Amino acid sequence: MSVENRTQAETASSRGYTLNDVLRPENLTIAWKQVKANRGAAGIDGMEVGDFPAFMREHWEKIRSKLEDGTYKPSPVRRVSIPKDGGGRRLLGIPTVLDRLIQQAIAQVLTPLYEPIFSEHSHGFRPTRSAHDAIREMAEEGNKRRKRCHVVDCDLQAFFDTVDHQKLMARLRQRTTDPELLALILKYLKAGAITREGKYEKSLRGVPQGGPLSPLLANILLDELDKELEKRGHSFVRYADDFVILCTSLRAGQRILESIRHFLSEKLKLIVNEVKSRVVTLADASFLGFQIVRRKVRWTEKSQKKFKAKVKQITKRTRGHSPKSVIAELQSYVRGAFNYYQLGIGFGEARELDGWLRSRVRLYYWKQWGRPRTRRRKLLKLGIGRDEVKLASRSRKGHWRMRHNSLVQRAMNNAWLEDQGVPSLEKQWVSIRYPNGPKKPKG
Repeated sequence: MSVENRTQAETASSRGYTLNDVLRPENLTIAWKQVKANRGAAGIDGMEVGDFPAFMREHWEKIRSKLEDGTYKPSPVRRVSIPKDGGGRRLLGIPTVLDRLIQQAIAQVLTPLYEPIFSEHSHGFRPTRSAHDAIREMAEEGNKRRKRCHVVDCDLQAFFDTVDHQKLMARLRQRTTDPELLALILKYLKAGAITREGKYEKSLRGVPQGGPLSPLLANILLDELDKELEKRGHSFVRYADDFVILCTSLRAGQRILESIRHFLSEKLKLIVNEVKSRVVTLADASFLGFQIVRRKVRWTEKSQKKFKAKVKQITKRTRGHSPKSVIAELQSYVRGAFNYYQLGIGFGEARELDGWLRSRVRLYYWKQWGRPRTRRRKLLKLGIGRDEVKLASRSRKGHWRMRHNSLVQRAMNNAWLEDQGVPSLEKQWVSIRYPNGPKKPKG
């Protein structure tokens, strides 16, 4: 920890944050802005974010009173599940908007207390840090070791579902001394969940993914792992519950994996996935959807397939949605996903993906236009001559072959597709890599 961070930590610790700090109007105002910006689905009460201000005006004084006298009872989270990349389902817990607001307010108060003491090698859910910072650090440390580098990939099995409440609360008490605030946090851990079938489930362990407080609590617990790895002198990178340890040989990696498995089980009460945990060379390692190939960060084949599969799903020609709605959905997904993966994508690959994506959209339009009469009218409107239109509109070629037809490409050219809102991956890549414009040649 740097001298500056140590000073910040000591100042925050001596300050002694309390429940009163959480409930300060200015803190709640900032928390509400964040909850409103995140939007999110409704909890078990069915209340949407837009309905909350009116509820708040009517009921806040009573709720605040309950929070202050310790009688407030958080609502159970709404249990939902989403597919995991590696198969299976990931459980999420959606709190009510009210509980999201209170959790966000708690997180804002606790973050200055814990942030200065967190490891420099921890990048998940922290201010000014990102997954890109984590993979860059892995690349830098791995490339120092070159061909000798091996990676210990230790997979925590269902981490958020298996957090030991007693252990987590013990970690919290080391720096958080206000009993009212600690009691409220424990209530959130024990709030339980309502399943899709309407059944109540107790929360005997775990930190439900889906609430604003969960990432911070995860980092507080796993900071003990970070400190142990630093004490042992290991080179490591962690992003939330994903972490890798870098070493110089297979044998060293196997020893480290066994030792860390024992530490996690005995000290943190966490389960290591024996099947997924492994020791591999740097070239064979993947982390957060990226890998290091010839000293450069590249997105993995699995990430590429995931990206293309989602684009194919959105532009599936039998969906029956209007092109406008499909393009809006495409924009929402592509801009976020490509912004993440661009770190591991070269310019040439971005151009290739751009062409493939436009082909998918042309294919969708061609299918939507359906009958020869409609296609003729559309092509004429886009400036194609009558003699040429006849050949294309009545072609017996399949939809996939027609997307490469020169006439169709002239009609739905790149400029026209961009006017319709189709995102340009090439332009997005350039704007991210060169925010001030491409470099001009010298001389």
